[in-house]
Amino acid sequence: MEIACLDLEGVLVPEIWIGFAEKTGIEELKATTRDIPDYDVLMRQRLHLLKEHNLGLSDIQAVINELEPLPGALEFVTWLKQDFQLIILSDTFYEFSRPLMEQLNFPTLFCHRLISDANGRITDYKLRQPDPKRASVKALHDLNFRVIASGDSYNDTSMLEEADAGILFRAPENVIAEFPQYPAVAQYSDLKAEFIKASSSLFD
Repeated sequence: MEIACLDLEGVLVPEIWIGFAEKTGIEELKATTRDIPDYDVLMRQRLHLLKEHNLGLSDIQAVINELEPLPGALEFVTWLKQDFQLIILSDTFYEFSRPLMEQLNFPTLFCHRLISDANGRITDYKLRQPDPKRASVKALHDLNFRVIASGDSYNDTSMLEEADAGILFRAPENVIAEFPQYPAVAQYSDLKAEFIKASSSLFD
């Protein structure tokens, strides 16, 4: 049996922090793992900005409630689940994800937790485990699954490396240039074709 592992933001849904940055006008919040490979550095920057601007969890959730999956994402997920088990491996947080997961018909999601105080101020975050995307694929291999993975950012590359086949989807040019070993596509129709090609090659 094959499992498809997908990143969430940038692959199936808009980048949450970019949407929040556009809503608040805080340009520094537009930084993502496409720009800053070290996730802890990125999150510490985000937490500092939230504290500086007196913004809390409810402020971010209000923006998320207005977001929708990327055009074609639901159709792609529906197609993928016909022939693959699907797991979303994301560096988002469970406190953010429900409205978007509902619109995607609740695929399985592995992500992280936020730590908030009594006033709803985000004080910290807790990773599910170190290098969680690679660790998840390794665990699936231990269960004798073959894994095809797709993502768009630096934090997805360990997942692609660990998978039996990896595909970059709508990745920025800097990521594509640094990881030329992975096919890079920008349309769901092409991503579907790459999944079919990868699946066929695993059975050769």
